Amino acid sequence: MTEPARRSRLWIVCVPIVCLVAGLLFATTREVSAGNELRRGDTTRLSDLVRAAQSDLDRVTADRDGLAAQVDALQARAAHSDTGVASVLDRVGALEAEAGLAAASGRGVTVTLTDAPRDSDGNYPAGARPDDLVVHQQDVQSVLNALWAGGATAIGMQDQRVVATTAPRCIGNTLLLHGRTYSPPYVLTALGDPGPLTAALDAEPGVRLFKQYAVRYGLGYEQSAATSLTVPAYDGQMRTKFAR
Repeated sequence: MTEPARRSRLWIVCVPIVCLVAGLLFATTREVSAGNELRRGDTTRLSDLVRAAQSDLDRVTADRDGLAAQVDALQARAAHSDTGVASVLDRVGALEAEAGLAAASGRGVTVTLTDAPRDSDGNYPAGARPDDLVVHQQDVQSVLNALWAGGATAIGMQDQRVVATTAPRCIGNTLLLHGRTYSPPYVLTALGDPGPLTAALDAEPGVRLFKQYAVRYGLGYEQSAATSLTVPAYDGQMRTKFAR
């Protein structure tokens, strides 16, 4: 038998076998699932995964805070009888404010960013895309950059302190900050001279662009100065190895 004829005969035999096996697999799958094939709505939503991860993080954070409190208590007790420990704790305490590990108060500026609302029928504004109507990571970062450039001595966002290693990240229409998720409005509080802070916000290109979208599509941008503001202490771990 020639090689082409052999290949043709092999093809004729194999094709029915493959079809038969595939049919058996489909039938078995349907029988096992009792006719309830997996549908798009049956899959786990990303938001559910985020909420589950957030719950786990909250539990672990509570455990960490409890252990940290025990360590602080032991250090304070040791400082009463050990001058070396007392000296180190004094040095640490002197650096806490600059590192953001202590709450701070004073005059400053508050900026609030909010997604654009839909109309009463749930429709978007004319000519708008979904991305045009939400606060993005770069919008938050533009405000932060402006506040630092304006001489902010401390910045808080939502209920957390913003430090040198802070990197806000967007996940859909939520914001991830230090492992916690937040929905808008996003409130940023900066301590410092309101004059330079306001001037820096007005000059920041990203902030100016966001204000234009706010006018066009209804995004929320609010800015105000106050004589008494407070930002919380940073309660995470400092991992910086080198700094100047």
